Amino acid sequence: MRFTLKDYQADAVGDTLAELADAREFYHGARKRVTSVALTATTGAGKTVMAAGVIEALFWGNEDFKTVPDPGAIVLWFSDDPSLNQQTRHRLEQASDRLRNRLVTVEHPFRYRKLRPGHVYFLNTSKLSRNSLLVRGHDGDGVLPGMESNPDTVPFTFWDTLRNTVEDEGTTLYMVLDEAHRGMGRRASSDTPTIVKRLINGHGTVPPIPIVWGISATVKRFEDAMSAAEVQDNRVHLRTITVDPVRIQESGLLKDDIVLDFPAETGDFNTVLLRRGVRKVKKLSSAWAEYAADQNEPEPIEPLLVLQVPNKPSPAEVASAIDVIRNEWPEIGPDAFAHVFGDHTAQTFGTHNVPYISPERVQDATYIRVLLAKDAISTGWDCPRAEVMVSFRPAEDETHITQLLGRMIRTPLARRVEGDDVLNSVECILPRFNKATASRVLEQIMGNDLSETGGGTGQRVLIDPQLMTPNDRVPDAVWALFTELPAETLPRKHANPMKRLTSLAHALAADGLVPEAGRIAHERLHGVLNGLAAQYRKELEEAESDVLTVVGGSVRGHARYGLRADEAWTEVADDRAIQEAFRHATRTVTPDIARTYIDHVASDADDEDVLRDAHVRVAGLATLPQTRPALDAAADSLSSEWLGKHRVAVKTLSESRQSLYAEITAMSTDPQLISMALPKNRQEETRRAFGDATEMLDQRPLHLLSDEDGMFPVGKLNPDEVQVLDTEIQRGDLVAWYRNPTGGRDSMSIAYQDSHGAWRTLRPDFLFFVNGLSGVRANIVDPHGSWLPDALPKLRGLARFAEVYGESFHRIESISRIDGQLRVLDLTLPEVRKVVLDAIDADSAYREFSVAY
Repeated sequence: MRFTLKDYQADAVGDTLAELADAREFYHGARKRVTSVALTATTGAGKTVMAAGVIEALFWGNEDFKTVPDPGAIVLWFSDDPSLNQQTRHRLEQASDRLRNRLVTVEHPFRYRKLRPGHVYFLNTSKLSRNSLLVRGHDGDGVLPGMESNPDTVPFTFWDTLRNTVEDEGTTLYMVLDEAHRGMGRRASSDTPTIVKRLINGHGTVPPIPIVWGISATVKRFEDAMSAAEVQDNRVHLRTITVDPVRIQESGLLKDDIVLDFPAETGDFNTVLLRRGVRKVKKLSSAWAEYAADQNEPEPIEPLLVLQVPNKPSPAEVASAIDVIRNEWPEIGPDAFAHVFGDHTAQTFGTHNVPYISPERVQDATYIRVLLAKDAISTGWDCPRAEVMVSFRPAEDETHITQLLGRMIRTPLARRVEGDDVLNSVECILPRFNKATASRVLEQIMGNDLSETGGGTGQRVLIDPQLMTPNDRVPDAVWALFTELPAETLPRKHANPMKRLTSLAHALAADGLVPEAGRIAHERLHGVLNGLAAQYRKELEEAESDVLTVVGGSVRGHARYGLRADEAWTEVADDRAIQEAFRHATRTVTPDIARTYIDHVASDADDEDVLRDAHVRVAGLATLPQTRPALDAAADSLSSEWLGKHRVAVKTLSESRQSLYAEITAMSTDPQLISMALPKNRQEETRRAFGDATEMLDQRPLHLLSDEDGMFPVGKLNPDEVQVLDTEIQRGDLVAWYRNPTGGRDSMSIAYQDSHGAWRTLRPDFLFFVNGLSGVRANIVDPHGSWLPDALPKLRGLARFAEVYGESFHRIESISRIDGQLRVLDLTLPEVRKVVLDAIDADSAYREFSVAY
């Protein structure tokens, strides 16, 4: 993979591979059962990157996911739209250099009797229609009248190719049914369900596809597609892997905020709001340039302004818009405009000639700063540098606005810019919308996702927000303490300690913190292997003997008397057998460690016998059950040692490097200690709308981020949260407070396990900073309803955190309203933690041991 998978992506890849392995066993078993598996994730989650990870593991195996290669694996990628297939192919090439030469678009003439293992074939509905040259004259049930000859002298149709492929016992055909972009302004052809049904279920002489792997934005979309093709009844559905949208948002891959601007009165405001959009993109350009200079990045992000026009735009209106943009932004170059209309040719608007660019090229064509689009832009591609949109579409087209935003929500750096809401947002300006229509847009953006995923993601939609910046009334001691507070990473299901150590060694060496980190790491692990060889000498001798011996069996039968005798035999392993054993061993000790350990034990690298013995030693060690746990423990120990020793030095590095170390730190099956990053700014709404009128939201002082008057809006807090805040202010010792955000390293994060044992992230509502005899201390205060289903797991997570890091805080408290009164559990007290850990529900814990707040 050319990309490092985010934690949720790695988990989804591992889970999908496990289900596909079961599906393969179902099909190659005695009953040859056909199956289906589904992967669903919201827009922007990186489904194509996850698919690339799965396909690579199918073809070449993957030690992280304990997956061995499937030498007969063939992937058939199917969707409605050939342009979508082309975009998917482009993104697979970007994600995986190993797949680059193994991606094949099925075109006429297709002269392969069978699909080749280790390849991905792209197919769409039109290629299987009756008039397609690939299958012309055949519908799979037989030859149509008047079409007795095969198409254009090819001696077989694509249906024949499929039949030959499926009937080959040495192959496994995986069909990807790509439903991820369905409903995005495209309409499937009327015969799509019939073609999908024939393809998946089989028909005539063509057998059914062995394994169908659905990839979709929602569970319902995949189920609807399978229902339309009538394929559920005769196929075993193993599992639907659903990616948690909260984890997607926490990864930093998606922008945190969507900012909507629209006119507060009726009238023609196209020009006014277009100028506003240009000023916004210019401001973002300056912000990205400052960020790049501050972080010593060689090239700043070049944000893109997207101008969305109706399907039949007026040339004069578009020309006028281009004039406005050029007048407001005279410094942009002559080639800064392009379009992605369906015409695919240059368009003329007044005196302006605007060239066409294919959607997948927009992201990399950084000289383009203004992109004209209709509604086709919403399908199948992403442009992370598209950060401002102005839409001239009429108010009733809110669905198209929502779909377009789905293309714009990826973060340009594939990570969050810590503490900076401006660079973590996308802005949408709607000149032809009013408040009522904007509210429907909000429902489309937020409400639909909630109904499909079953919960909020932490992503905010803001209408005309104001920027909060660091409050100069907050003492310096608070800011210094903030970065020293402990927080935790979210554990990973498929963590590999040795891979984590390797990544850390590369990073430390690259930054000059541990110049020979790679050599040191390998020497530490070599010592572990030497120790195992000495401690388990007898077991290792037996394992090496097994490597050097091939054991088999013979069955002898006597035809005359019907007697049967089973006999065992042994042969000396040759070099090929030893190399095969060594190859299997590299999955346990990793290829790099295996290679360098051979150099370590083979004193004479030119002596073939010495090298042979070294390979046997590695193969034998890998079979010992103690080997992998010992290596993992040593790798974890050295990683923890290095991360602790160089924690302060890492804080002096650029933000991109700090983010890399944060990712490496999180590559563990247990919560890991991290420090928070300082918040730089935050966008907050300061007014609430009531019909056509607005009123100021309530404000409070002393927040870490504030307006010019030192105030922070609290109108979006619920009544219990406001009461807690006011109570803390009235205590008299408060010097600052912080409303904890829902994501990012500027957020206090605590790992906890939900009722199913899955790790989640708790982000307490408030941090309060108080001045006491020992100086400034921090308090965690989290108002959370005891009746909520996640209340007890979160309480237990907070109790575990208090047990480990309680000394770093003055108070760690959870608050709930019980019988009309706010009650508090002080989790710094051991007896309270015990009650929480033993409780059957959160309500009983509060009733047993809480005190009045």
